[in-house]
Amino acid sequence: MSTIPVNLKTKQHFEILDGLRGVAALAVVVFHFTEFLFPSYDVNFIGHGFLAVDFFFCLSGFVIGYAYDDRIGKMGVLEFFKSRIIRLHPLVILGSVLGLIGFLIDPFGGHPEAYSVGRLALIFVSSMLLIPFPAMQERYFNLFSFNAPAWSLFWEYIANIVYALVLYRLARKYLVVLLVIAAAALGFVAFHAKILSGGWAGENFWEGGARIFYSFTAGLLVYRFNFIIKNKLGFIGLALLLLAALMMPHSKWNWLAQLLVVLFYFPLLIALGAGATLSGGLKKLCNFSGNISYPLYMTHYVGIWFFGNYVISHKPPTSQIVYIVIAGVILLVGMGYLAMVAYDIPVRKYLSRKRKQG
Repeated sequence: MSTIPVNLKTKQHFEILDGLRGVAALAVVVFHFTEFLFPSYDVNFIGHGFLAVDFFFCLSGFVIGYAYDDRIGKMGVLEFFKSRIIRLHPLVILGSVLGLIGFLIDPFGGHPEAYSVGRLALIFVSSMLLIPFPAMQERYFNLFSFNAPAWSLFWEYIANIVYALVLYRLARKYLVVLLVIAAAALGFVAFHAKILSGGWAGENFWEGGARIFYSFTAGLLVYRFNFIIKNKLGFIGLALLLLAALMMPHSKWNWLAQLLVVLFYFPLLIALGAGATLSGGLKKLCNFSGNISYPLYMTHYVGIWFFGNYVISHKPPTSQIVYIVIAGVILLVGMGYLAMVAYDIPVRKYLSRKRKQG
């Protein structure tokens, strides 16, 4: 989930893309709540919510190209990696800490007594260092047991490494060749898995590679070809278009619909978002939405486990669940905001200061 660096004062700032990233993050939170309520994605009103990750990947390719294509050669690969670690990793660590605490104190489920201290420490360290370790059955063998959404950050790191070492040097024609190969790989995954939601567990690990291979490259090419479409859809119009993809009707052709959304629709949304105009009253909303998107994404899952274990153990009535989900979303947004202002921003400022001194 890359963000547009705030230090690029001489470059245009795409507030609408920031706003759309926040919409996608909020959709992920709602989707994770509903996963515990519906036996099948086919009856889930936001049953394609996992595609928000593909939107993140595509946006990331656009943003990384926009922010670094013209300066990574001067700053060097090492400085690029430092920039990305300072931007991304503090919340990887916080998400792991919250996940461990949540597992230990969850009153509705979880059995920490079933694990030795050494085993829990190994799972925790793996989570903090983004080393995939699908070790907990009760966590559905997530790659990162204490913070499930970190799987996409693992692939984000891989994409950043490949960009710095290879992609930024490649001419557009070679990137197009890679895009075609990536599209074929993604199509293979979609056809055989019948759903484009993989990458988060040991059994579907490589599906995440196919997803970011295509979407990151597509986003990078949107920037490289300056595929920016001027329009007057605005933030609200584009947010509705994004939500339409995540809430589209289900059919036996789900895998094909999801594939087409990722192959064509999301790159088009990025192009439209980069070319749309923003009315003054929505600028603050888009900035807030973009700023909180990553903290929300990386801290929300501890609350999802509490909720899921409560639903499984207590089987509350639907009327109660509705209020719990609404309250839960509000509380998790508040927790994301607190994580941003009390932890993420101060830590990144401190690390950036130490980096300059060094």
